[in-house]
Amino acid sequence: MDSGDEFDFEHLPTSGQSFENALAKARSGDRLSVDDAIELFTTGSATEGIDPRRKEQVLEAADNRRRETVGEEVTFVANLNNNVTTACNTGCLFCNFKDTAANFEADSDVDHVGFTKTPAESRAAVEAALDRGVYEVTSVSGLHPAFALNEEHHEILQTYENPDSEVNYKPPERYDTDPGTYVEQMEAMSVGDAHLHSMTPEEVYHAVRGTEWSYADAYAELKRAGLASAPGTAAEILVDEVREILCPGKMDTGAWLDAMEGADDAGLSTTATIMYGHIENEAHRALHLKRVRDLQDRTGNITEFVPLSFVHETTPLYERGIVDGGASTSEDELMIAVSRLFLDNIDHIQSSWVKYGDTQGLKMLSCGADDFMGTILSEEITKRAGGDHGEFRSFGDYAEMIRAVGRTPVERSTDYEQRRRLPETGPYGPKLGPRADGTPILDTGSAAAASGANADD
Repeated sequence: MDSGDEFDFEHLPTSGQSFENALAKARSGDRLSVDDAIELFTTGSATEGIDPRRKEQVLEAADNRRRETVGEEVTFVANLNNNVTTACNTGCLFCNFKDTAANFEADSDVDHVGFTKTPAESRAAVEAALDRGVYEVTSVSGLHPAFALNEEHHEILQTYENPDSEVNYKPPERYDTDPGTYVEQMEAMSVGDAHLHSMTPEEVYHAVRGTEWSYADAYAELKRAGLASAPGTAAEILVDEVREILCPGKMDTGAWLDAMEGADDAGLSTTATIMYGHIENEAHRALHLKRVRDLQDRTGNITEFVPLSFVHETTPLYERGIVDGGASTSEDELMIAVSRLFLDNIDHIQSSWVKYGDTQGLKMLSCGADDFMGTILSEEITKRAGGDHGEFRSFGDYAEMIRAVGRTPVERSTDYEQRRRLPETGPYGPKLGPRADGTPILDTGSAAAASGANADD
């Protein structure tokens, strides 16, 4: 990871605390401060590099806290990623998922590998996944200029004199494929009692652009259309001096937090994320955790926290020489551990096998994590950024891997309220989905088919 020194950040990884005192507070279960988190992330901000012995002390404290909080179960969900479109003009430097939206216009002669799905195509993808036992449908999409919340939103956006430049809007007829409205996509993907986990804060920001509608208003309408919970992605780093460089076209920190509270006001549970290992430093990571913890103090609505390690290989940040890599393995481990120790009001911390790979992903389960993602059946965003850890995971894989590290594999619902321990012997398949009957979700033929599907955040 690049140090970020050249950006002249106001927030630097220094503190008035000592590592020993921060570790003592972590071990005793006292609520940690930002300075405490900086000391734990750096294993002592007064010294260069990560000290291996101190790092292991932090990991041990986090593993103990995990054991006290959630026990020895490792959870996962049977899910499908069905992202609607890669068309986006936001220009985030960490992303290689998007395709320039102009390329999708009917009169464009630019070849591209992007996609836009109609509501009917989304419905078909979900129907097929439900037949295979999926419980959750996750959807995180690009900010297509033709996307609007509903037909009324289209009418409002068309009243602008220059809607393209003023509100990032072009009418659907300008494009080869009409994505429909957000409401239509939610209605399509919530078919068959699927649990629809969609509409990030950034997407709902796009869904109210050019109007006086509140985030809560939009989330409430989306909930009526079938939305069941909202992913707290698009968080990246919740410090504006980082966001202004990393994703200047996105909402600022205050707007992200407001959107999350809007989801809570609409009665939707959420998750929360951090995307780290790029230009930020340990102080930014600590401030991010503080803002998530404060949000949870206000709402009590976040079911899990998901650290996402920056995958750099084909992103603009790397290709332009702004960073020379992502987070180190030690940084990844400390991110999981400090998240567990700092977020004393969020029970579940996720380890991403898509980001870390199988071996390191399992190691994170002894660093404070207790959730191991889901079956995915498709993962386009990380793959486009240069990740190579796969796009799907069978229940048999989960049973074998989780038991290999001495833990108990448990199928869960999105909100963690439903849980099912896997039997001691196979065959292994989901049972919590609306059409699940325990049949293995992947076999030799279906695994190959799954690798052709689409996306995650």
